[in-house]
Amino acid sequence: MKDSFETKFADLNLNNPIIIGSSGLTNSAEKNKNLEHAGAGAIVLKSLFEEQISMQSDWMTKGSDYSESKNYIAKYLKDSEVSDYLKLIQDSKKQCTIPIIASINCCKPDSWIEFAHQIEMAGADAIELNIFTLHTEIYPTQDQITESTSEILKRIKNTVNIPIIIKLGKTFNNLVETVHSLYLNGAAGVVLFNRFYQPDIDINKLQMVSGQVFSSHTDIADTLRWTGIVSGKIPQIAIASSTGIHDWEDVVKCILSGASAVEICSTVYQHGYEIISQMKRSLEEWMNSMNFKHIEEFRAKLNYANISDPTLYERIQFMKYFSNRD
Repeated sequence: MKDSFETKFADLNLNNPIIIGSSGLTNSAEKNKNLEHAGAGAIVLKSLFEEQISMQSDWMTKGSDYSESKNYIAKYLKDSEVSDYLKLIQDSKKQCTIPIIASINCCKPDSWIEFAHQIEMAGADAIELNIFTLHTEIYPTQDQITESTSEILKRIKNTVNIPIIIKLGKTFNNLVETVHSLYLNGAAGVVLFNRFYQPDIDINKLQMVSGQVFSSHTDIADTLRWTGIVSGKIPQIAIASSTGIHDWEDVVKCILSGASAVEICSTVYQHGYEIISQMKRSLEEWMNSMNFKHIEEFRAKLNYANISDPTLYERIQFMKYFSNRD
């Protein structure tokens, strides 16, 4: 049933819809080879973070008054990180036959233009751009945030020929408008959604601490809602669902809502590589039971455009469920 699993995401041909998301799981060529052997359809390499490189540079030059020294150290750190990352791409491509997607976490339009070209030359099959800055100011508008995201996309799109994928958070006021803008500016696909660092508070030590690292099953609700809405409104752009996908049933739900692929991470950390093959086996059994010969036969079958009552995706209040409770 191998051919029945084939799907296309962001102009990439995948032998199955299960993509391993950017994480420590994908930070070495050997791990990536093992993930392919376990059944992964594609791999997103661990991200290179602009913010992290800047923080390292600031820490190393703390207290220094010499701007030339600061600039030298900043350039050295970036060049070193970039060199290591390009080697990860090259080594992964040598050991894997499935698509290898590079991942950049950036926040400035000028930061990664040259690097994007180097990524393409190193052999990456696509680039996943993780463009996000937490805006805490009063004045920046949603339009400015969307324009900034589209500007980074356009500039990198003009630099490379490989597909550009945008991984989005769910904090946009009008996600459909944002995705449509990205599509018009050349994005080959979007990932819904990025999972961000979760803060928490230790009430005994009275300090901020790291919160839950892994996603949970309940996180899939927003993923399904917006996969269904976006795929129904903008069917031209490919979607990979991400966040809250922990078992084969979640994979089926995402495809039914309109996704061409899914990105998984937390469940692999929690259950090991075996979860990938389990997902594939159960997906095959379900497809057989439903007489589906190919993923495309049921993809988007239940998205916003294909269900009789699309308001089911829009409903946000609990009144229907709790109106009879005190």
